[in-house]
Amino acid sequence: MGTLVTASGLVKKYGDVVAVAGIDFEIREGECFGFLGPNGAGKTTTVRMIHCVSPVTSGTLLVGGLPAGIDNRVLKKMTGVIPQEINLDIDLTVKENLVIFARFFDIGRAEANVRVAELLRFVELEAKAAAKISDLSTGMKRRLLIARALINRPRLIVADEPTTGLDPQARHLIWQRLRQLKTQGATLILTTQYMEEAQQLCDRIVVMYQGRILKEGTPGRLVEEEIGREVVEIRTPPEDDARIRGHLSGFDCAHERVGDTLYFYCRDGHGVMKKLLELDLPNTLNRPATLEDVFLKLTGRSLHE
Repeated sequence: MGTLVTASGLVKKYGDVVAVAGIDFEIREGECFGFLGPNGAGKTTTVRMIHCVSPVTSGTLLVGGLPAGIDNRVLKKMTGVIPQEINLDIDLTVKENLVIFARFFDIGRAEANVRVAELLRFVELEAKAAAKISDLSTGMKRRLLIARALINRPRLIVADEPTTGLDPQARHLIWQRLRQLKTQGATLILTTQYMEEAQQLCDRIVVMYQGRILKEGTPGRLVEEEIGREVVEIRTPPEDDARIRGHLSGFDCAHERVGDTLYFYCRDGHGVMKKLLELDLPNTLNRPATLEDVFLKLTGRSLHE
């Protein structure tokens, strides 16, 4: 599997503000690569440089072996973008939005009509072809954005927070469509704050914070390395911590206190729970470790504005 995107010492500044602070990564052909991070982490800024709408301040960024730049029409023609914002033309119908967008890629009307029909079936909107954008639900608009991103049959697809604000049914349908695109050979780049979304779609991820990459790897490996297999949550006052930690001293568990909850990260959550029964504690929970635990451990649990 070849490498499609390579970044080395990639930096993006807006005046004195450093949005991306010298990061390195590689994205392989045919994989789904995820950028995770809180608001302001630099993930959207990074993908905007990849799909050539924001210039690189310094460092190297190659896509398909070519330097990424805002004037690189070759890269723009091989890329499809599913934007975070819903920027459809509200004065046009569903079909017209796609047909007119096809003109940007010099696709003839006859060929555009064929592709539009295929894509509307793909995103399950063929019955809405003549509908105005204002008549669509948010989920339908998101699916139309996917169809629009595919009109040029891109080699690389960038999905920037593609399921923001959607209900579970719409979110799962979009996940299915994105997975289907990957099986057809497309390379996907995903930015998201939904940890379940990253686990559902991504082969590899990076966790970003304040413009830097904190960790890189497969979702499963990051959970195993950073957290373990299980998490035990105990909602109890801080004054109980020393007694509980002492009682569990025989277990190899990392722990942290966050607000009203004491967390233990361990491989044998069942054994920890059995031991905790001796203390007769209320409000205890044993659950599998998740990517969200990794995310919160690395980026912190406080709000990021």
